[in-house]
Amino acid sequence: MTDEPARWSQASVYPDMWVDPEDDPREGEGDGPEGEPATLLDFLSGYRMTLRMKCEGLDAEQLARRSVPPSTMSLLGLVRHLAEVERDWQNWIRDGDPLPQLYGEPDGDFLGAVAEQAVVDAAFRDLEREQAATDAALAAYPDLGERVGKDGTAVRELMVHRIEEYARHCGHADLLRECIDGRVGQ
Repeated sequence: MTDEPARWSQASVYPDMWVDPEDDPREGEGDGPEGEPATLLDFLSGYRMTLRMKCEGLDAEQLARRSVPPSTMSLLGLVRHLAEVERDWQNWIRDGDPLPQLYGEPDGDFLGAVAEQAVVDAAFRDLEREQAATDAALAAYPDLGERVGKDGTAVRELMVHRIEEYARHCGHADLLRECIDGRVGQ
């Protein structure tokens, strides 16, 4: 006997994939996006959707399950962390006082990721709200070379950094999900 979950996939055409390509909501029809801003937003959207896919079908206990001690990382923690990071990016764009942290203390995003449905629901609401707020703040600056905020960070740098952050954590989500039920990413 082993505690390791068996590897499995819901894909039927390519059993080593997460989902069949024709069922993958991240795959669009036709040509890819035109231009740099649309391409950056397309990649960001794909990673955001990937994170959601990694969390689908799991209950509060599974979402809050931590990886390997002493790490505090869990899928729910990642959702909360990315909501916190989205809020912080708004502070990079703003000239005024910074917005307060969502989860208070350092590492509060991960430490507060507990197996309660109310915490799960709140985390996804927080993430959606903060994503929308950051998207709206950046949409006011269509020139990717424009510098914003107190530090004069280029909009392009903020966009690329957002993609990098989601991509990095989607890799973590792949491993966390595989530990929970054996599903592997693509």
